[in-house]
Amino acid sequence: MAAIFENIRIGVAVCGSFCTFKKVFETVAELKELGADIIPIMSFNAARLSTRFGRAADNLRILEGMTGRCVITTIEEAEPIGPKKMTDIMLLPNCTGNTLAKLALSITDSPVTMAVKSHLRGNRPVVVNVATNDALSGAAKNIGALMNLRNYYFVPIRQDDSVNKPTSAVGDFSAIPDTIKAALRGVQVQPLLIEG
Repeated sequence: MAAIFENIRIGVAVCGSFCTFKKVFETVAELKELGADIIPIMSFNAARLSTRFGRAADNLRILEGMTGRCVITTIEEAEPIGPKKMTDIMLLPNCTGNTLAKLALSITDSPVTMAVKSHLRGNRPVVVNVATNDALSGAAKNIGALMNLRNYYFVPIRQDDSVNKPTSAVGDFSAIPDTIKAALRGVQVQPLLIEG
């Protein structure tokens, strides 16, 4: 596999969409294979809550083992990301409706929101992979608000269960590398809305 992200520092800011953690870890592994240097970040909930999808301590251990770095889990640790130019691009691989709302309103109250705010100081791209049950209802306005801001790029989105969860949508994890490549060039990958 070609090292298309060689010398690219990708901040991977994991949110509390716990059902997507397996795919998040698979994405981190793929980005590493493609040569990326991963700086791992987790929201308070992602780092501290054990769920039916895994224990908090195990999730931290997995992410640290994959990246070879300590996970950033506090606002204080995330704040220097921008001033120290620690990341070339920031990826939110499983961005929840909660985090979408905070970013749309410039609320900085977690390691993830601080990491994004700090990273944006340097006029660098942020890639958002949506993972929320209200993407097509309450969170839709926040997705729209972020799409209208400079430096935000979205992974193509699809409904994950239109019959049982008609307002739920998840980004296409397989499209994350292509979305990152496009965002590094200042381009929104297309199509943005996908079927299936």
